[in-house]
This record gives sequence, structure tokens and C-alpha cells, in this order.
Amino acid sequence: MVKLILLLLSLTFTVGQAQIRYEDYFTDNTLRFDYQRCGTATSEQVYFEGMRQEGKWSGTRTRLIDPFPWGEYRVEVYDKTSKKMIYSRGYAGLFSEWQSTAESKVTSRCFYETVLLPYPKNPVKLRLLTRDRKTKLQKVFEYEIDPKDYFIKKEAGPVYKAYMVHDSGDPTKKIDIVFLPDGFTAGEMDQFRESVKKFSKGLFDSAPFTANEDKFNIWLVEAPSVESGTDIPGKGIYKETLLNTSFYTFDSERYNMTYDIKSVRDVAANAPYDAIIILVNSDKYGGGGVYNYYGCFTAYNPQSVGVFVHEFGHSFTWLADEYYTSDVAYSDYVDLTVEPIQPNVTTLVDFNKKWKSMVKPGTPIPTPRTHQYKGVVGAYEGGLYSAKGIYSPMNKCKMNWINDPFCPVCQKTIQEMIDYYTK
Repeated sequence: MVKLILLLLSLTFTVGQAQIRYEDYFTDNTLRFDYQRCGTATSEQVYFEGMRQEGKWSGTRTRLIDPFPWGEYRVEVYDKTSKKMIYSRGYAGLFSEWQSTAESKVTSRCFYETVLLPYPKNPVKLRLLTRDRKTKLQKVFEYEIDPKDYFIKKEAGPVYKAYMVHDSGDPTKKIDIVFLPDGFTAGEMDQFRESVKKFSKGLFDSAPFTANEDKFNIWLVEAPSVESGTDIPGKGIYKETLLNTSFYTFDSERYNMTYDIKSVRDVAANAPYDAIIILVNSDKYGGGGVYNYYGCFTAYNPQSVGVFVHEFGHSFTWLADEYYTSDVAYSDYVDLTVEPIQPNVTTLVDFNKKWKSMVKPGTPIPTPRTHQYKGVVGAYEGGLYSAKGIYSPMNKCKMNWINDPFCPVCQKTIQEMIDYYTK
């Protein structure tokens, strides 16, 4: 009976997907929706900023409803006439991370954010949802979009040269990664191009990307900065760069990110993209990754290739950090009484929803972090910045140690996302 119910649910989902034909609801273009997300540790409000028509939609045109329960946030688009959901996507942002910092408990703050969606043919309603502490999605904002609205900006944003570094075919059927430079001057574009080639090779040298190289396109945009480098506030170093990256994000020395997502989107729009990577002109160790938003890392640290692939795990598939002994800026990051949404960590509250089916019979749960279980899929205590109450799939994984390969659970998760875009 259970198998029959699951089959019926699967068929229902498939039929629902089949009924949403891209050409019935969307044009070839992209609509960018900009807004501010503001609040404190315990409050949240969204304020509309504006909309822009951008180039050709490069995302999937066959799976318009996001099948993954990932991301702190979700955007949903409904056809105004039929009230049918015609597009959805999970994502994350810096605001939700900031809400776990000490600063958020004593002050309020706004973060500029954007979402992309296929450009609608007819009026739609856009809804933004956010997860509460129990991981339940709650609507925080709704906006009616008329695609004929003359306030939707049509003029091109900043124009830069874009080049394809790795060509696998039609962007609507492939995963397009765009590399953006920050802190590279006009005279340093040659170094930027060579770095992109190096990091592209590093990605395809890592499983499961190795077996899926033909499913990716790699682009770069030559967008120079006035000065070389990046901000390092803890050392009094500030540079005038195009994307305004900075170490000490949330006062974490190695966390190099940017709050200026508007500039990031403006530059990225010069190429088709599903994933944004910001390459920072620095040899200092660090970076970061935000799911369905962007990844960021430095170009010249000896560990940079490992950092890139690790951060791509965050930004491409919302894999959680599995380390638990390093200093981080967060406190009480998850509610241990519920199952976290990230696919590679568990509280064991509902382990059946995670990788329990990949655990071999006889493997103890929780699994001891001993040599006996080296390389064995289990549930090892420690992960997501907590030494207690959170469990990860293996003793070692790239989401814990950047020089290790992805564990089988993380590889399976990445493969599912690759298939989502390309099948």
C-alpha cells in the first residue's frame, strides 16, 4: 500500500510538471526582482526595490517547480488568472546567516536581495517565503507583476565582455557557471582568465563533476576594478573594487563575501548563468557560498581550489558545513528538536528523510568517529558548527576537510541537482 501511495504521488507530481509548459507562461527573457530584506534576530520584513528585464532565460524550461526542499527562502510565482503555481525556486541569503550573529540581537539591518524568474507573458503574483525555526515556510511578501509595467527597466546594465571557457552546448539544457572578477584591474584580466581555467579544471577533477563535465558551460566576464585586492577590515585595508568583496563578513576573519548583490547581478547579466562564482584577487585564505546566490573565494591561496569546490557545494546544492571545531560567527544556528533541511546533516529526529537508506546494516547509529568506521557511511556526531546534536555522513568529506573528496551522500546530492538542470 505504501509503495502504491508513493507511486501515485510521483505520478501526480509528474503530471503537474507536464501541465506547466514553459511557452504557455513565459517569454525567452529573464525578470530580475529586487528588494530589501530587513529586521533583527527575531523579526523580518521585505520591501520592494524594482524590476529589470534581462537577457535570455538560461535555467531549466522543463522542471519549473523546484523539487528540492532546500534553502532558507523560496520564491513562488502564480499565474494571476488561474492561480496556478508556474515557477518556484529555493535559495538562501546573508540575512538569515546574520540573524544567527550577536549583532542581530542588538540592532536592525537591511540586506539587498534579488531573485530571478522567467519573464512572464501575463500578470502573475510573486510570493517570497522564509523558514521559521521549525523549518516551516511562511509567506513574508507578495507582489503582483504586470509584465507590461513600464517601470520594469529595459535598458542594459553595465556592459562587459563575456567569454565561454568551457562549451558543452545550449545554455537552456546545460548548467552555466559564470566567473566574475573582483579586485582585478584592467591590466590584470590575463591573470583572471588563467585563474578561471585553473579553477574550472579543479572542479572537473572532483567527483561527481568529473563524470558530468559535458553538462556544464563555463563563462567569465571581464569586469575590471579600480584597485587590486579586497577589503581586509581587521588590518585596516580597504580597496575600491567593483563587487565590494570583503573579509571579516559578520566579523569572521576568513569569511570573504559581498553585500552588494545588485552589482553582482548587474555584472553576471553579461552572460547566461545558473551559478555565480566571484573570484577575488588575493592570496589570503577564505571565501563563502550562499545557496542559489553566489560563491566567493580568493584566487591565489595554495588551498584555493579546494575552497572553491567546497564553496560550490554550498552555493550549488546547499550542502552544509560539516566542521564543528572552528570559530564561526553563528550561535544557535539550528533548532535541534527538528530535522535540518540541509541534505548532508541530521539531528536524527527524522533520519529516514536523509541518507539512512545508504547506511549498511550493522552500522551503529550514531556512528563512533573511530578508525574502524573510516570510509563508512553512518551518522557521526559533529557538523554544522556544532559538536553535539548534529550528525554528518562520514568521518571525512570535502564539506569538512577541503582536501578530501565529497562523501557518497554529498556526491548523490550534487548528482541530483545536476540531473535537475539537464534531464
